[in-house]
Amino acid sequence: CQGHKMAVARLKTIANHLNLSPEVVQCGPRVTAHLTSGSLSSLPTSPEFRYTVDGGALTHEQRTFYEENGFLVVKNLISHDKIDAYSTRFEEICRGEVTVPNLTIMKDISLVKSKATIPKDSTSVTKIQVFQEDPVLMGYCSSPEVLQYVESFSGPNISVFHTMLINKPPDSGTKSSRHPLHQDMYYFPWRPIDRVVCAWTAMEHVDRSNGCLVVVPGSHREGKIKEHGYPQWEGGVNLNYQGILDYDENSPPVYLEMEKGDTVFFHPLLIHGSGMNRTKGFRKAISGHYYQTDSTIIDVAGTVQEQGIQGTIDMVLKQHKAYEDSPTANIPLKELSIMLVQAASRVVRGNPGGLHY
Repeated sequence: CQGHKMAVARLKTIANHLNLSPEVVQCGPRVTAHLTSGSLSSLPTSPEFRYTVDGGALTHEQRTFYEENGFLVVKNLISHDKIDAYSTRFEEICRGEVTVPNLTIMKDISLVKSKATIPKDSTSVTKIQVFQEDPVLMGYCSSPEVLQYVESFSGPNISVFHTMLINKPPDSGTKSSRHPLHQDMYYFPWRPIDRVVCAWTAMEHVDRSNGCLVVVPGSHREGKIKEHGYPQWEGGVNLNYQGILDYDENSPPVYLEMEKGDTVFFHPLLIHGSGMNRTKGFRKAISGHYYQTDSTIIDVAGTVQEQGIQGTIDMVLKQHKAYEDSPTANIPLKELSIMLVQAASRVVRGNPGGLHY
């Protein structure tokens, strides 16, 4: 029909902005959204383990800890030399000395609201995302040190998505440097959930004073994606910093104080966030989210994930100035999700396979 042809044409226009191949915009079969991981994974795992698989570097003791708590810290995993190289690259990008295609650069809302002159250096940047086109920063995501552990969560065929280098600024007094408690899976439109893991590496000493990660151990075992929304904070909330709406204040949190090179792996349903940076310096970390390469993209329309994924898509489209000439109101969310994941993912180990639609 004419409406379908127009929608496909708009998709192709947006695909050009995101450097996608034409076949990405083709519609696959409809898939019903599932809020838990279901039984989509056929990877070998021992009967006592659900959240890890056989193979990879995890010991039996580490697998048991992760199953129970939903996170695992590996000390001194990444060398200081490598971290220093990532930090140098970040500074080069912020100064405009290096241009990375499709990169998303984020600034703290308090700086934007102040309407002050924004310096062209790292002091104005709180986070860079989607750096898969940069060979230096992607060196982290494809490093054998990280992937040997990721294989224990995602299996031998691994893709990475939502790559980030976080530069948490000193809080300006508005408390906007906080990141509300949330679940990463809220933003990811694929299954199986249990084959997804985040690797988050401290690029310097992190503790409660500069806004270390805070996690709620065992919260992944509830097995569902909770409703999220923007908290009503007086100082404002950064774009896409949504938080869980019905968080149980009685759930005891754990603060992950880490040293430079320490890496935490955590489940995408684990409730986590970070506090304010009360120091005068910036707190840096680098991370990537890994998943089983042949995962299935689902239709999240009408589920608790719809707002999160639509917000991510809107942010990407605005970044690439695709909004004005390519309105998305009539394009199904699933098709947009396919484009987003295809554009921002990279296979980092094993069989390239392919996502299912």
